[in-house]
Amino acid sequence: MPSSCISFKDTGYFSKLICDYLAEAETLKSFYNRFPKLENFKAQIEEKNASFKQETRTILAQVLKTQYKNFDTSEATLTNIDALNDSKTFTVTTGHQLNLFTGPLYFLHKIVSTINLANQLKSEYPKHNFVPIYWMASEDHDFEEINYFNFKGKKVKWHREASGAVGELTTKGLDTVLEIFSKELGIGKNADALRELFKKAYLEHSNLADATKYIANALFKVYGLVIVEANNKDLKRLFIPHIKRELIDRVSEQNVLETNKKIEALDFGIQVNPREINLFYITEGVRERIVLENEIYKVFNTNISWSKSELLKEVDDFPERFSPNVILRPLYQEVILPNLCYIGGGGEMAYWFQLKSNFEFNNVVFPMLLLRNSVLIKTKQQANKLKKLNISNKDVFLKRESFINKKVREISNIDIDFSEQIKHLEIQFKELHDLAKQTDESFLGAVLAQEKKQINGLQNLEKRLLTAQKRKLKDQVARMTQLQNELFPNGSLQERNTNFSELYLEFGEELIPNLIENLEPLKGEFTLLTF
Repeated sequence: MPSSCISFKDTGYFSKLICDYLAEAETLKSFYNRFPKLENFKAQIEEKNASFKQETRTILAQVLKTQYKNFDTSEATLTNIDALNDSKTFTVTTGHQLNLFTGPLYFLHKIVSTINLANQLKSEYPKHNFVPIYWMASEDHDFEEINYFNFKGKKVKWHREASGAVGELTTKGLDTVLEIFSKELGIGKNADALRELFKKAYLEHSNLADATKYIANALFKVYGLVIVEANNKDLKRLFIPHIKRELIDRVSEQNVLETNKKIEALDFGIQVNPREINLFYITEGVRERIVLENEIYKVFNTNISWSKSELLKEVDDFPERFSPNVILRPLYQEVILPNLCYIGGGGEMAYWFQLKSNFEFNNVVFPMLLLRNSVLIKTKQQANKLKKLNISNKDVFLKRESFINKKVREISNIDIDFSEQIKHLEIQFKELHDLAKQTDESFLGAVLAQEKKQINGLQNLEKRLLTAQKRKLKDQVARMTQLQNELFPNGSLQERNTNFSELYLEFGEELIPNLIENLEPLKGEFTLLTF
């Protein structure tokens, strides 16, 4: 399968923060532990191993075995779960929301990156075991972010009222969604496979967490992926000391705010803001913030409240009711997993950079942070069209107007770039500036005004000629923009918009194995694949 790469910076779709991180800029080094290079994992293994308890391993493996009890589990996954008992076993982790039918395509890219890094680490460090983990964000409560997916330019949406943690939502009403989606799929072997996957996931499982787990397991069990449902009493019991510290000492807010000031001083934006208490309280249909008012702890928007002693007893008796928010969720993850590296998108990397000082305060090892693989998948037909139209990899990533202007200039039989004329004009006016200063400086304003007028005139003329050429070449422009629209739906990256089902319909069972074969998680470049 033909593949090529382009730097993340050259795509124009990634922030300066992420591009600086990939370039290992000195200014960012205080916000992470070790940069994700193969040779750096040796020290990360040693550091994590020194602090991770055998008791935690035992509980983790037991919980996972119980959670997989009613799932068709592969031998590779069962072996990986058993291996977690061994002090020589470590994890590589990614996480994702419980988006309907996996949501955007990068759901696959995240997990493939995680599987491939685990395999690469095994080759480099054969005396150790490395388990790929998918952490389900089952405690999120923003239903509007996850209740749809895009398919062939249409939004397939699950309409219902929702409250509380999304993982506990019943799958009621998804039979109607299947009816709509089924009609859009059409006929054929791949369409039937997608129907069956949707049906078994959402119509044969009672809640969204189990349905999502079914899909991820069906797609990746052959590669030994282990799926963690962390909304679990036994796992949260391991986190009790940190829950109590957050409730009583409330230190996370200050730790993160201090880091935020340093990030802002570098002119980078802040991804998340901490609260005084970074925990939710969850019961059936409820996931609300815990707040402190006049020495009384309350659950926001409810009548639930405790004194300090009552709250600490509640934590001991019902740790599963305490849910970390975005500030504490990464800490919870690293407390219960023997984890070396977290793999995520640009937004996730940005908020992880805010958390290192809070990890240090809690004496928890900060994981290595790896930007997930990003991929643009083209059909052979699309690749041939790009070649015929002389559209390069770098061209296709341009924003729409820049893309059209560049290509029109290239294919036009007249020169519509007046930059040389403008440059020549600026040189001439510089001489006039000097002349005005030597004679009468009061004329300098008139000279500057005339310069601006003439440059504006040339720029306007260039725009008018370009517009005229666009009309003249409208058929060629239409072919180019249609092709870019196919690869960048709604003007965004394919992986951030398109659902995997659209590509599965085209490529079937070859889709994931080809991603496994071609994605290199430590390469640090955007991948383009032709199927």
